[in-house]
Amino acid sequence: MAKSANQKMKLLYLMRILLEKTDETHSISVPEMISELAHYDISAERKSIYDDIEALRLFGLDIVQTKSRTTGYYVASREFELPELKLLVDSVQSSKFITQKKTLSLIKKIESLASVYDAQLLQRQVYVRNRVKSMNESVYYNVDEISFAITSDKQIQFKYFEYDVAKNRRYRRDGALYNASPFALLWDDQNYYMLAYDEAAGILKHYRVDKMAEIKALEISREGKEEFEKVDMSAYSQKVFGMFRGDQTNVRMRFANHLAGAVVDRFGKDIMLVPENDEHFTVTAEIAVSGQFFAWIFGFGTECEILSPENVRAEMKAYTKSVLEMY
Repeated sequence: MAKSANQKMKLLYLMRILLEKTDETHSISVPEMISELAHYDISAERKSIYDDIEALRLFGLDIVQTKSRTTGYYVASREFELPELKLLVDSVQSSKFITQKKTLSLIKKIESLASVYDAQLLQRQVYVRNRVKSMNESVYYNVDEISFAITSDKQIQFKYFEYDVAKNRRYRRDGALYNASPFALLWDDQNYYMLAYDEAAGILKHYRVDKMAEIKALEISREGKEEFEKVDMSAYSQKVFGMFRGDQTNVRMRFANHLAGAVVDRFGKDIMLVPENDEHFTVTAEIAVSGQFFAWIFGFGTECEILSPENVRAEMKAYTKSVLEMY
């Protein structure tokens, strides 16, 4: 009998069958493998299957043989274990900058890394319909274009926009193009930001990636390397609240002891917590003072107080007064 066009692909299709159809609780027998291969128009004999299994083991596939009433085989370990895939699914689901459409597409790809049985367990985790998601479908490709510019040491050009009350894009600068030198991508408060040098302003600025459009890498080398080298990236998002820029100031604050966890979460484990009395501790941190910072402080009510400098205390007082006057 003439061999089918797929016959040369037998080993690859057998590997696919084992990866898709087996796991620690689901094995497959040799006759079942032969039957599955037939779906791909591939004929096989029992002896050739044993030889193929051994070849796949030598290749590195962790195939385990089981013996109960019938002998079966399954893939025992994979590149990603199920708990790791669940973590990836959770991360994609919770990400605001990835649109709902792209979220479902990425999760489908993650599922393909598991057996069909474990993929069903991952599918049960998918609850994205009512999550707050980006409306910018191109954000996924924005990240790729920015990363290319960073690794290529090139400036980029783009448009920057906001949404109006009708959910339509309103471009800043009347739609004029921005030119910037990108240096890093940051993740903060469930949003993706690009940190870039603005040559005209002579400073580093950050931009929401999902609010960028028509991104294009230019054939111009980046500027501002010296400014970027001054930035401690591990501390940057800790002192720039919600990515709202403000004058950076050393601010001393008093917190109730039970808020230690919240302070460490915000400023990192290297922040020094100084006991003041049995109920409070103080902390000093470099802060980009902004409305977002005051809102964070305000959220702790009377259990947190800005102690110094006096001008920041005054700004906090004015902030809370303006909020109170609304009510």
